[in-house]
Amino acid sequence: MSGRLQGKVALISGTARGQGAAARERFEAEGAIVVGGDILTDGGEPHLDVTDEGSVAAWVQRAVAEHGRIDVLYNNAGAVRFGPVDEQSFADWRFTLAAELDSVFLTSKHAWPHLRASRGAILNVASTAGISGSMTNQRVAHSASKGGVIAVTRQLAAEGAPHGIRANAISPGMVATPGAEQNLLAPDHPMRTIARAIPLARLGTAEDIIPAAVFLCSDEAAYITGANLVVDGGWSVVLPGATQVLEAAE
Repeated sequence: MSGRLQGKVALISGTARGQGAAARERFEAEGAIVVGGDILTDGGEPHLDVTDEGSVAAWVQRAVAEHGRIDVLYNNAGAVRFGPVDEQSFADWRFTLAAELDSVFLTSKHAWPHLRASRGAILNVASTAGISGSMTNQRVAHSASKGGVIAVTRQLAAEGAPHGIRANAISPGMVATPGAEQNLLAPDHPMRTIARAIPLARLGTAEDIIPAAVFLCSDEAAYITGANLVVDGGWSVVLPGATQVLEAAE
């Protein structure tokens, strides 16, 4: 590895598995000092509940006490409950917004003074769900929360600019993770064949997402703030009907 994050202290949430675990591994390989955390402690990570302000504040304070600074805040953790708008409970709506949007506010709020001191960077994980609707996945709460993440990222970029803080987002498309395989990619789900609608003809992987995260958190992206980088194999830029076109070509 090239050491593009050499010496940077990076807080990454949701590091017990999936994209968070891959991010930890890659950031450390790039020279970063990673302070991880997850609500799942079976992954060996310190306990972190990104929807609880006390837990978030303790996580940030521990990082500063141990390493003296914070250079990167990588808001990866999130959780979602899907459901059609007329059936989803208010509790599930609030659960999703807390896990995917409140979490970004809480971590950014508590890390902000330290990022200001280091002229650091925030990276938020949004989603293509935040920029388009879906006829195959009933996700009203998820769309609202991820659209909110993109909007919050832009506001953080505006408020952070006078202090040298950069804030950007990544919007992954359909990524094959253990969680996705249990719901969106399950044999009985309408999205199980979604790879045929993706121009690059495959699902994404954590390894497709993390290099973009490394770039946006590195000094190579020193003049980039307020951006939302879509990493989806071209899924969000094609017109409806791509599936039929691909099937006709087979």
